[in-house]
Amino acid sequence: MSNNAKPGFFRNVFNAMIAAQERQAQRYINSALMMLDDETLKTRGISRQEFGGGRKFTSLI
Repeated sequence: MSNNAKPGFFRNVFNAMIAAQERQAQRYINSALMMLDDETLKTRGISRQEFGGGRKFTSLI
C-alpha cells in the first residue's frame, strides 16, 4: 500500500468543512473588531486594514 494516494472523498469533505468554519470564525472576529474605535485598535497594535476594513465579500447564496 502506498502513502502517495490522493485524499479520499470524506477527507476532502472534512477539509472543506474545516475551511468553512475557519472563514466563519474569521468573519465573526472581524465584525467584533470593527465595533472597536480606532484608538482601542491602535493600543492593541491592530489597524483596520489588517483585518479587512475594506474587504469585499463573495457569496454563493
